[in-house]
Amino acid sequence: MKLSLHCFATAHRARQFARLLALLACAAPLALMPGAAHAEQADKDKPLNVEADNLSYDDLKQINIFTGNVVLTKGTIIIKADRVEVHQDPQGYQYATGTSNGTTLAYFRQKRDTPNTYIQGNALRIDYDSKNDVTTLTGRGLVQKLQGLTVVADEVHGNVIRYDGQTDFYTATAGSDIAAAPGTSTTTTTTTTGRVHAMLVPQNTASAAVAGSGVPLYASPKIDGAPK
Repeated sequence: MKLSLHCFATAHRARQFARLLALLACAAPLALMPGAAHAEQADKDKPLNVEADNLSYDDLKQINIFTGNVVLTKGTIIIKADRVEVHQDPQGYQYATGTSNGTTLAYFRQKRDTPNTYIQGNALRIDYDSKNDVTTLTGRGLVQKLQGLTVVADEVHGNVIRYDGQTDFYTATAGSDIAAAPGTSTTTTTTTTGRVHAMLVPQNTASAAVAGSGVPLYASPKIDGAPK
């Protein structure tokens, strides 16, 4: 605010100056406080990168199709599959579908905000929705919560497992579910017992395992190599 000194008497100016000093004294501590810490930018806002043996583009559907040893990365997200289809909506959100040829399962991994914690899984089909930060694993699905990439804290098996990256919450369902590669005839897969299986390790046990007193994570033969 611009003040005209000629419009005020000396006493009035003194009162105004005292009031201004009081306001500055109150504001000073706030100005010296450091800015609030910001979390790392979400994976859904990071650029998407894909490596593969082959690439084709469907101009009619505006879909990029990658085949052969496909490795997709988006921030901390990693998807490995035999075939990956990627498209983007008008708002710029990206959607990826990774599928397996049946010999090896598609693989997914994402780092969580909690330090040294990851989610990984595999299935016949993996769908990632960047708009909602949701990953859906369909067909022989397995999702594991890892402590430091070495210890399994939780493990869930199901035909369809839906993982919400924003809330760190996942659900699993059993029974017959569709898990077909895009552009092929649909196939139906069923779990052996038709039920969901879960292994939940007590938090103190998982923490102790990270310190070296637990059993290390063993490699699953269904995952075609863990990403570096």
